[in-house]
Amino acid sequence: MSSTGHPPNAVVTGMGVIAPNGQNADAFWKSVREGLGVLDRISREGCEHLPLKVAGEVRGFDASALIEERFLVQTDRFSHYAMAAASLALNEAGLGPDSAPEDPYSIGVVTAAGSGGGEFGQRELQKLWGQGSKFVGPYQSIAWFYAASTGQISIRGGFKGPCGVVASDEAGGLDSLAHAARAVRRGTATMLVGAAEAPLAPYSMVCQLGYPELSTVEDPSRAYRPFTSAACGFVPAEGGAVLVVEDENRARDRGAAVRATIAGHGATFTGGSRWDRSREGLARAIRVALDEAACAPEEIDVVFADALGVPEADRAEALALADALGAHAARVPVTAPKTGIGRGYCAAPVLDTVAAVLAMEHGQVPPTPNVYDICHDLDLVMSRARPAELHTALVLSRGLMGSNAALVVRRGGESARPSRAGRRNT
Repeated sequence: MSSTGHPPNAVVTGMGVIAPNGQNADAFWKSVREGLGVLDRISREGCEHLPLKVAGEVRGFDASALIEERFLVQTDRFSHYAMAAASLALNEAGLGPDSAPEDPYSIGVVTAAGSGGGEFGQRELQKLWGQGSKFVGPYQSIAWFYAASTGQISIRGGFKGPCGVVASDEAGGLDSLAHAARAVRRGTATMLVGAAEAPLAPYSMVCQLGYPELSTVEDPSRAYRPFTSAACGFVPAEGGAVLVVEDENRARDRGAAVRATIAGHGATFTGGSRWDRSREGLARAIRVALDEAACAPEEIDVVFADALGVPEADRAEALALADALGAHAARVPVTAPKTGIGRGYCAAPVLDTVAAVLAMEHGQVPPTPNVYDICHDLDLVMSRARPAELHTALVLSRGLMGSNAALVVRRGGESARPSRAGRRNT
């Protein structure tokens, strides 16, 4: 509890990004703001013959330049992304190696993961069947595991606060942020939270081919176009993001810049691929998030959409916004930057949350790449970024297994939106 007797605000003080369009938050934002699309043909060895041809790859990532060898040999690519993003976030928050808190129990870690370490697992299984069990390394038992990133981040940093993993579908990325915010409100000083995925190894890709929502279109500019009459599914992506979430009072005491406040979260479950039911579930999640944030529908300044790219799912999302926001749904700017980089499963809504924080800081709603005409009653931002005064963002996510989640994020340290009169006078 704070000195006022109320739980402290959970605020964002650092953000680290490893994404197909940028390997730090600034590079990521520049690409998102400009609406650059980086979807391309998959270049990974062993994937050439698969029907999935387009994805968002993180190219030019050198894990050995960012992570110590002793961690690299026991971890999969998805953990490499997570550890690198965690280092970037800590440095941005002023909690790097030279300034870490003295109390290791004051920092916890929570990550979300949907697929785990498929590339590492495939490599070791090939050794097993090709050379025998003596050639399989001991780290096979842990590198693939969903909790590997949480464990390795905490071990590497010496963090001994509450740690956990949300093993879920896409919406788990937002659920992990809510989990971290609640840990802060219960007394933990700092949480590292986020998600990273690496679903582009052959083994992982074969596992995804059973998703009817997956796009197999070979033209990168047409493979992922949600809310359009040409919607044909989504394309996957790798990479992710990690945020530093802190007790606002402690963050300000140490002079940290408060980037945003995690104000409200809601989650529901409506069943895998039952997109007609997701309308009701997503609307309910939005209302719960708004209630927790003490936020009226008209206070939402921008929506970062789930944007699955499946006609039935896109229609359900548009209707859910109308159900939850009322008349405001037709006026609020909506965007889906993920159409330029792909849908990174649990990492996708975390990257959207980073984009939302940066959009509020810069006063610009980024565009939705590769989408130029829509068939839904949404004010979808297309072609170029739109200048706007942004105080409150709504981030949405749905998972292929049936989870729905909504997150309300406020600019800087704002715990409530300024009155309209106050905003006119600023």
